[in-house]
Amino acid sequence: MPNSPAPMKVVFLDRATISPQTVLKALSFPHTFEVFERTPAESVAARIADADIVIANKVRLTRPDIESAKRLKMIAIAATGTDNVDLQSCAERGVVVSNIRNYATHTVPEHTFALIFALRRSLVAYRDAVRDGRWLQANQFCFFDFPIRDLSGSTLGIIGDGALGRAVADIGRALGLRVLFSAYKGRDDMGPLYTPFQEVLQASDIITLHCPLTPATRDLIGETEFLQMERKPLLINTARGGLVNEHALVDALKSGMISGAGFDVVTQEPMPSDHPFQAILSHPGFILTPHVAWASDEAIQGLADQLIDNIAAFCNGTPANVVSTK
Repeated sequence: MPNSPAPMKVVFLDRATISPQTVLKALSFPHTFEVFERTPAESVAARIADADIVIANKVRLTRPDIESAKRLKMIAIAATGTDNVDLQSCAERGVVVSNIRNYATHTVPEHTFALIFALRRSLVAYRDAVRDGRWLQANQFCFFDFPIRDLSGSTLGIIGDGALGRAVADIGRALGLRVLFSAYKGRDDMGPLYTPFQEVLQASDIITLHCPLTPATRDLIGETEFLQMERKPLLINTARGGLVNEHALVDALKSGMISGAGFDVVTQEPMPSDHPFQAILSHPGFILTPHVAWASDEAIQGLADQLIDNIAAFCNGTPANVVSTK
């Protein structure tokens, strides 16, 4: 009787980044499955030393970690972004890296508009005022301490034209917004479907970011860009921390260069006690959520299903959602 193949060892380094109610489908091939809720950087190499397949969401997998894992064949990223993995080292070793795609096309746009609605109608400011007794003090059926603006007829500038940016545009048009897709910063040759970056800054009542964080997009919006925002727009970032210079954002909000900001991401997560945003957490025009735009129950379950499907496809010899180093 021929020998059965040795079971593959699968290691999940940060299961706690996926909600506890999310179900991971069973893997159909012989395997062992070792799960860690969290993995500090100094423990990565030891935990993947004899792994064939590594699952990670935000844990960094550096060149030394990858080179020390002699059996490593695949890294399955439980997210879309792969900036936590040394892709060049994987390419040199022949390690396949797969990521998750198009799972958040409802949850992120919906969260984006939740922030827009809340800021445009000052919902948090009014909620806090009622809690603090202002309604009783007003001595009438309503009060007008904070601005309330309709969305219909306003201009929505979208930076990023992938699946999420397009989904945001669809919602915006349905609400009566004029939608502008921004050309890449410094480019004015992208054709009539795109509006020059500077013009988007000048013409938009709301600007929302849906682009990846790369060397070209880091600090995409800083002091210079805030000065160009003639209509004092809302600025929404449900994409990546680092796209907006955070010190400049604080200054812009405090000085009135923008009318409000809704962020779901910061450069360092969790946000440390000395982060610039600590100074504006109580500002009525600022909302910060803890990187949960992606995290509807439906979206996370879809992510988990796709994660296991990616691993199954690799083991069947037909890798899916493979990330290129190019």
